[in-house]
Amino acid sequence: MTEVSSLTGRLLVATPALADPNFDRAVVLLLDHDEEGSLGVVLNRPTPVGVADILEGWGDLAGAPGVVFQGGPVSLDSALGVAVIPGEEGLPPASRRRAAKGEPIGFRRVHGAIGLVDLETPPELLAAALGSLRIFAGYSGWGPGQLEDELGDGAWYVVESEPGDVSSPDPEQLWRAVLRRQRSELAMVATYPDDPSLN
Repeated sequence: MTEVSSLTGRLLVATPALADPNFDRAVVLLLDHDEEGSLGVVLNRPTPVGVADILEGWGDLAGAPGVVFQGGPVSLDSALGVAVIPGEEGLPPASRRRAAKGEPIGFRRVHGAIGLVDLETPPELLAAALGSLRIFAGYSGWGPGQLEDELGDGAWYVVESEPGDVSSPDPEQLWRAVLRRQRSELAMVATYPDDPSLN
């Protein structure tokens, strides 16, 4: 059996053939992927709801646009924080000492500089350590083997993530941007028309 955990931290980019409207041109960051299933958040679905309107104290830490993103169709009434922690050289001395001992309080590293934020933690404890923060309502989930089946059906492209993907200032263009930076035929998919019937 291949090691399924290797997809944690990678991006799932919806292929033009993916028919599920929940994932039309979606870019999903996989936060967990193992034999028990997969969990991720859609990075390019901003909502009109401001972070400050629903989570007191977190609005000032959320990157632009400072809105809640729809992380997927599952548990839309729950909030999930995803953040990027910059390298230790960019941290103030107190945060550098905490980083040397492990993760900042309220942060669990997922992949590279990307991790999950415990939104029950007082925001001021994390403010100095966070490079960027996004808040997601809900998440995208797959049961055991379900994502592998979708990959086998050609529903998703799997590509490397970059820390800037989490905080893209232009999330509506993220699908094209992620595909365009690929050094393969995937770069051409970025030019796929929104409505192919108009060609």
